[in-house]
Amino acid sequence: MYPSVESSKAASGAADGSSFDVTKQKDLQLLKPKAVGLVGVLFLTLTGAAPMTASLLNIPIVVGNGNGYGAPAAFLIATLILLLFSVGYAAMASKVSAVGGFYSFISHGLGRELGMAFGFCAVAAYAIFEPALAGGLAYFLNLKLSELFGINVPWAPLAAGMVVLISILTYFEVQISAALLGIALVAEVLILLFFDIGVFAHAGHGAVVSVSALNPIGAFQGFEPDGKLLGGAAGIGLFFAFWSWVGFEMAPNYAEESVNPKKIVPISLYVSVICLGVFYTITTWAVVSSYPDFHSLIDAAQNNSATFFFDPATKLLGPWVTSVMSYLVLTSSFACGMAFHNTAARYLYALGREGVFPKALARTHVVHKTPYVASIVQSVIALLVIAAFAIFIGSDDPKTDAYAGLFSLMALMGTILVLSAQAIVSLAVVVYFKNNHASEAGRWSIFVAPLLAFLSQAFALYLCATNMEFLGGGFAFAEWIIPLDIAIFVIGLAGAFFIKATNPTKFEKIGRLIYQGVPDGMLASAEHAAK
Repeated sequence: MYPSVESSKAASGAADGSSFDVTKQKDLQLLKPKAVGLVGVLFLTLTGAAPMTASLLNIPIVVGNGNGYGAPAAFLIATLILLLFSVGYAAMASKVSAVGGFYSFISHGLGRELGMAFGFCAVAAYAIFEPALAGGLAYFLNLKLSELFGINVPWAPLAAGMVVLISILTYFEVQISAALLGIALVAEVLILLFFDIGVFAHAGHGAVVSVSALNPIGAFQGFEPDGKLLGGAAGIGLFFAFWSWVGFEMAPNYAEESVNPKKIVPISLYVSVICLGVFYTITTWAVVSSYPDFHSLIDAAQNNSATFFFDPATKLLGPWVTSVMSYLVLTSSFACGMAFHNTAARYLYALGREGVFPKALARTHVVHKTPYVASIVQSVIALLVIAAFAIFIGSDDPKTDAYAGLFSLMALMGTILVLSAQAIVSLAVVVYFKNNHASEAGRWSIFVAPLLAFLSQAFALYLCATNMEFLGGGFAFAEWIIPLDIAIFVIGLAGAFFIKATNPTKFEKIGRLIYQGVPDGMLASAEHAAK
């Protein structure tokens, strides 16, 4: 008597005709299941967006080089577009739970070849985001140390120190990361909300508050040059608004470590987009209202961006608010880098357990159940990027080398990769549901919204390509960013076809290892056996 199809799938660990349940793969080391709930996942992802860092670094550019008084509207439009993306993304997350995120979703929807190609893109993006944030922290920490002690500490050791500390902290349970990131997130959100409330409370008494700043038309309008002040381009404002969200999309990467991934991950995506959207819109509205006239607003944004928030905070609320902000931008940068480190490590782990990268990357700690080998490798990558910038761009000027160079260029390169992956995921959602859940294929959430999201993400990439000269800050490396991103995609795609031709069994599992849940007692038994 021949075994049934169902029993064959169960024996092989297949979750369906093309997916494999990781809990039934005997040679895999699992992450710690049920380690974090909804709040933990939110802390792990929202800190990736780094509200304080994004506000202090991105909003001055959206205002001074983009939309002027229309900056709040730019964040409002970005919120609506990312909500469209989240509709399909959340629907996919409710069906496919996997640490691979973009990699797994695209593989299930558009095939293993594209899945692996964008898996490489995701690894590269999140791997370089950590050293980018280390550059940002090094810039602000250099200023703080100079202010407190009158010393000029080179930026490279400061950036490297952040990476080493993150590596130590992420070696332990994911709950530790969630707790530390949560503390940093709450603190930075509270001080910015205090700033917002303080500004609006001064309406008519030092602050000029107008609802016209929220007019959606303002998101698509720039402004003309005025004397020594440069003009603004709407495309620049919108792109930097999108940039401010990068990190929220990491929620699916914690699916295998969350209590109930098919519910928690979709909820966390919606909460992240909506909360960040409301927060950014209100904070931008507050800061543009804190300046008495348009000329002083644009002058401050273009020529004094480092104190764009600090000056009105000191004037309207008191110097203590500025002091608190100057410390919290450090913790925000650190927390953001830590969030990206965790996600990069999980992508390396996902590709390692499927044999695309060395299998050693798929090892998890016997006690902490963290992908500690992948985490160490990510730390080495981050340190190498920092060293490369220190050697080839310079290590003497933190503002030029660490902030304008390392932070801006690596963040730009990674953001292009993330936006590209998000656009393709939207298409993958449509195809996946059409092929696997045909009865649901006519719904708004799995057809109309994803297609609109694809067009919107493609528009964001167009804005980037047409404004690359400005975004690159005059660095020669900027000319190589798009070619390098394309090269990463091509290498991943070529690697997938090579594996397909040489090792069909391995190819079958590319992006197809999903998490169906760990039975009670399984983890304890595994830990006991390992000990």
